[in-house]
Formats: sequence, structure tokens, C-alpha cells
Amino acid sequence: MSAGTTAQATGRPPHAATHGPPLRRLGLLLVRRRRLVLSLSLVVLIVAGVLAAGAASRLSLSRFEAPGSESDRAQAELIERFGTGSADMIFLVTARSGTVDDPDVEAAGRELTERIGRADGVAEADSYWTRGKPATLRSGDGRHALVVVRIPGDADHVRAEVLPRLVPEITAGGDLLQVRSGGGEEVFRETVPLARQDFVRAELVIFPLAFVLLWLYQRRAMAALVPILAGVFAMPIGLALLSGVLIFAEISTFALNLTLAMGLGLGIDYCLFVIQRFREETRSGRDRAGAVAAAVEHAGRTVLFSGLTVAASLAVLFALPFDFLRSFAYAGIAVVAGGLFAALIVLPAVLASIGGTMLPKRHRPERQDGFWHGLATRVMCRPLVSGGLATVLLLVLASPFLGLRFGVADDRILPAEAASRQTQEVIRQSFPAEETDAIQLVSADAVTAGVPSYAAGLSRLSGVAQVDSAAGSFADGRRVGDGDPARFEGVGTWLSVVPSAAALADDPVRLVEAVRSVEPPFEVLVGGYPAELSDYRASVVDRLPLVLALMLGVTFAVLFLMTRSVIIPIKATLLNVLSLGVMFGAIVWIFQEGNLSGLLGFTATGTLDPSIPILMLCVAYGLSMDYEVFLLSRIKEEYDRTGDTEQAVATGLQRGAPLITAAGGILALSFAAYATAQVVFVQMLGVGMAVAVLVDATVIRAVLVPSLMRLAGPLNWWPSGRGPRERTGRVTAPGR
Repeated sequence: MSAGTTAQATGRPPHAATHGPPLRRLGLLLVRRRRLVLSLSLVVLIVAGVLAAGAASRLSLSRFEAPGSESDRAQAELIERFGTGSADMIFLVTARSGTVDDPDVEAAGRELTERIGRADGVAEADSYWTRGKPATLRSGDGRHALVVVRIPGDADHVRAEVLPRLVPEITAGGDLLQVRSGGGEEVFRETVPLARQDFVRAELVIFPLAFVLLWLYQRRAMAALVPILAGVFAMPIGLALLSGVLIFAEISTFALNLTLAMGLGLGIDYCLFVIQRFREETRSGRDRAGAVAAAVEHAGRTVLFSGLTVAASLAVLFALPFDFLRSFAYAGIAVVAGGLFAALIVLPAVLASIGGTMLPKRHRPERQDGFWHGLATRVMCRPLVSGGLATVLLLVLASPFLGLRFGVADDRILPAEAASRQTQEVIRQSFPAEETDAIQLVSADAVTAGVPSYAAGLSRLSGVAQVDSAAGSFADGRRVGDGDPARFEGVGTWLSVVPSAAALADDPVRLVEAVRSVEPPFEVLVGGYPAELSDYRASVVDRLPLVLALMLGVTFAVLFLMTRSVIIPIKATLLNVLSLGVMFGAIVWIFQEGNLSGLLGFTATGTLDPSIPILMLCVAYGLSMDYEVFLLSRIKEEYDRTGDTEQAVATGLQRGAPLITAAGGILALSFAAYATAQVVFVQMLGVGMAVAVLVDATVIRAVLVPSLMRLAGPLNWWPSGRGPRERTGRVTAPGR
């Protein structure tokens, strides 16, 4: 098609087709080269699929750890100076008859401990029988005992290489002993396949339901199918981009679920907006080439700003020095890039080729005064009342957030039937203390004369069951056992503070703080699993203000570039804070307090791990801004045409709200499907994100946006200037 023909169809002079805005020129190029574009896109998809398969196999099993923290340095000192460290896993040994003190059971237990210690990859193995029969390694009824195991190496080595070989061999048991595996590494090893199963199950639900919803909205099978295919296209593109990141950074396998869920949702959303604009341009009389070019020019700009906003919100996770959270930034940005490629490069070529199959069978005249226009008009008639009631409702829904308590994750993130969780349940209920999760105090000082008094003082702390040291074992301030210099002395000394099971279940972070508050007679570093969790939580929470500042600043800049307004980004930020408040209110009410736990099938612990809420904060904020960008782009376009803020809001809502509601419903569905997950982290992410998207796409966009823009009036567009009607002085007062 010639430039002149296109210009005639679009109502512009010939030079506008070749010298117009960059996105229009891109749209025309994609139309002219559609066969080449589709052929190259197929090649890109095949290459991306190959790279994606390789990337998926190279994802790591990142730990929750804080590099450079006191607990991290303590662990390094413990390994370097004493050749020991925290236990990576445990084996729960149960006597099939009698007790663990019976001679034949004891002999079998010693042999089992020695066999574990000789296993490939195991550095240390100790047990109730080899460590002098401490009460902390024996259950109260005498039926169970523990074997504690240290396996050096990173999480991938431990969980992917050693444990899959060691666990089946050891848990085979025997005539005298039943053996079950547990411990932190085993819990997280069991989490990974369950999370993958959660994804597969959720996607089996999402795809058909998304197709039905899209068909109900578009009324054409091809118009429903193409956005889903675009979402599927975005997934391997995102994973292929991650293969490049894996050269210099670790990506957690848990980021895969977010990548695939967001890839599908954003791919559908972005393509829906381009297809909708293509339909509008066709209905206005443009030919197919002109409609594609106009869709890329207008909807494409919106999609670009939307993608930039989501990517910028996720990028703030780079401010956190944790591979686990940074993984989601890499994954999210990669999948946004995949969605943009699908919507702005592949889709226009598809529309140019088969766009007629996506048009409605009957061209109905577009209503300028439909439901959404009427709703916006009614809201703007009483902006204070409408906006006030909506705000009160959202604040009530967000109020449980005030009771937020950060804690640490444990085996209860798994379903009750998970093997490692069942092991940990027995330990919680039957053992007086948690020696496998001991707090370790490491000192390099050669002078250790103060060890007895220091150990006795630590043993008096509430929540401490026993303190083991070279000078002896202490409980309640008294010496209750002989010391073990061979274990606790070397270049310096170290002590093991064994917490009670109740203290670990209640608040291990508080116990770590109490241990650190006791003045030592020599310089010590506090480590061990509880200290690692405490340092990780503190590091995340301490950096939360920085994350918030970066997120607000970056998204403010993006919206300012799009609207050239200062007021609109501030308003958008306030509204997004409201939607985030509702999301956090929901996860506190459900996952912290345990409401709906029977329906969703999880166990509440009374606290939330800080990592997942921070991740949800960045993702939800980006997606909320996503819909803000979509709606504002239509309002701004109408305002630039008429200069009337009220008319722009009502018309923009009429044209944008149905699409935003449909897109939001599909994205919410994509996340809500994870409510059936077996892993609580995945459930929390799914439920929280679904709530945020639904609230944002309905109450906030339909009520609060019109009411606030009505109240602001001409100030909405400050300092970029006023529209044509406002410049002539014909503008309605901002309030009624």
C-alpha cells in the first residue's frame, strides 16, 4: 500500500504517513513488512524456546540470607576456625518399639549416624547417641531422637545434588528404626516441586477461563485467541532474556512462577489495548493499514509507558542486596519486555494480515453516554460524597494492615501432608528444645576464662533451654553437663544457645535480640539459623523506606513524562497507596490472622515473612500504575482534543473503563488461580495480587479517579497549561 493511499485512508496528507510520529512510522513499517515480521517472529520464538528451556534448568534455589551481616560473618568464622557450622538438615529417628535408649536401638542409631557421616557431600553428622545423650536431642516420651547433619556448599549443591541422593537412602529405615527427613534445606527442597505443580494446575484453569472472558468481551474467537497467544509468546521471550542474566547473576526458581503469571497477564492486557484501538480506528472509517498504524501510535504509546512503569516498580528491588528478591526484578523486567515485543511488534503484523477476523460481526455505533459515562457524570456531580464514601470503604478494608507483624517462614508454608512438615510437627510437639536451630556465638579471642559465667547468664534467658560450651552445659543458670573442649575450642571458642521449641514458634527474632543484649566477656559474633533469619528480616525492613522512595520517585517521573502534570502523578500515587493498603489488609486478615485458612487450606503462624509483602508491594504498585496509565492516556487524549476536564474524564472512562475492567478481570483471574496453591507463599502472592488488581480496576478507577479529577479541575494539568476551552475561560467550577 502506498503512502498516499494510507494517507487518504487516515485523513492525513501524504507526508504524515512517512514523517509522522515514530510509533506511527513503526506501525506502517510493520504493515508493509508483515510477512517478514511474522517469519522473523517465528524464528525468535523458536530460539527463545531453546534458550528458555536452558534458563529454566539453570535457575537456583536461593536461600533467605543477608550477605555481610553479623550472622553471615559468624557462620564463616565457625567454618574456618572450628570446621563446623549450622545443621543443614535433620533426620528424625523413631524406635519402632521401646525407646531410643534401648541397647539395640542405641547401637542401630550409632551405626546410622556413622553411615550418614560417611555419605558423599556430608561434612558432619551427630546424634543423640554420639553427642552424650543430651536431653535436647531426645523427645519427652523417649520414642524419638535426632541426627543433625551439616552439608557444605550453596543451596543448589545441597538441595539439588546431595539431598536427592541422601534422603531416600537414609529414610529407608530398618527393622528397629523409622527415619524421616526434615530441617530447613529439606523444607525448601520440597517446596520447589510443589510450587511448580501449583503453576501447572493454575495455568490449566487460567487458559480456558481467560479465553471465555475474552470471547464474552470481544465476541470473536480470533480476537479472544490472539491475546492469549501473545501472552504465551511473552513467556519464552522473558525466560530467554533471563538466560543472559544468568551469566552474571543468580535467579531464584521461585521467580519462574511470577514470570509466567505476569507474562500471560501482561501479554493479554497489552494486546487487548492495541486490538481495541484497532477496532475503534476501523470503526471510524480507516482502512486496515491506517487502523494498525493509528493503534500502534496511540495504544502503543500507552503500552510503552505502562511497561516502563511496571518495569520501574520492579527495578527498585535491585536496591535490596538479596539474590532472592532481585530475582523477581530480573524476571519481571524480562517478561515485561516480552509482553511489549508481542504487543508492539508481532501483534501489528498479525492485525495487518488477519485483522478482519478480529472485528465485530456487526458494527454498532459507539455510545458516548453509556454506563461508564453516566457513572462518571454522577460521581462528578457529587465528588466529595462519592469520593469520601469510596475512601472510607477502602480504609475499612485496609484496616487489618495496622496489625501487621513480620516474622520468619518455617515448614508451615507447606501443606500438612508434606513429609518434611510432618517431621517438623513431631519435633515441635515432642521435643523440649530445637538444637538444630541453635544460636551460635563465635569468638576468635584466645582468652576464654569468662565462658562459664557467660554461658550461665545466657541460660537464664527466657526461651533458652540449654547453653552448650567448652566449660559445660548450662540450664537455668546451673551447670547440668560436662564440657566438650574438642567440639567448642580451637582458635578461640564458641557457644551453642539451644532455644526452646516454644520460643522458636513464638518469636525467634526476639530471642536473638535477647541473646545479643547479654554483655559478653569477649568479642563475639552471633550466628545460627535464628540469627540469620533475624538479620535477613532486619535488612529487608531497614531498606523498606529506600524501596518506597525509589518506587514513588521513579513512577512519578514516568507519569510526569506521559502527562506533563505534577498533580496527576501525586493523585495516582495516593490512589495506589489506597489499593496497596487494601491488598495488605487482605493478606494480614487472611494469612496472618488465619481467616479463610480452612477454605484455602493453609496454617497461619501469626506473622508474615517480610520478603513476600515487599515483593507484592513492588508488583502491585506497578500493575496499579499500569491501569492508571491506560485510563489517563484516554482522558488526556480527550482533554487535548476538547480542553474540558469533565467531558474528558467521562468520555475517557466510557472508552477505557470496559477494557480496563476486562483486562483487570483476566489479570486478577491469572493471580487468583494461585489461591489453590499448596505453598503458602504462592497462595499469598496470588490472593493479594488478585485483590489489588480488582480494587484498582473497579472502585478506584470508576469512583475515585473521576471524583478527584473533578475536584482538581484545571489544576489537574498544571504546569503544562490549559486546554482550548479553559484558555477561553469557559470552564466549570471545580466543585459543587
